[in-house]
Amino acid sequence: MKNTKKILIVEDEKPIVEALTIKLTKEGYEPHFATTGEAGLALTKDLHPDLILLDFILPDMDGLSFLKTLRLDKWGKSAQVLILTNLSDGKIADEVAEYGVFDYLIKADWRLDDVVKKVKEKVGRGNK
Repeated sequence: MKNTKKILIVEDEKPIVEALTIKLTKEGYEPHFATTGEAGLALTKDLHPDLILLDFILPDMDGLSFLKTLRLDKWGKSAQVLILTNLSDGKIADEVAEYGVFDYLIKADWRLDDVVKKVKEKVGRGNK
């Protein structure tokens, strides 16, 4: 897929991963996924995705730990990240904002179309 925007989904809930993968593929993006933070960080080094959709609560680390580690990497310093979470704590939103997260979506409040809209706002359209 030439010039297709790569989206990395770091999410441990399989139904969410499947739904996002299907929707993003239909929109012309190239989705990849990891179900743990460590696997997600490893993929960022190989893929250099255009955008990372990051769940805040993962089996092996939280989103803040992921972001801190990501930002230590030369490429990761400027990686685009969108947080997807069940937590609606304003303190968390403030903490992740310090690490350059461009948006923070509460899972209970969004639909797949909302996520795709945010992806398009940040990285442009997929290669459809």
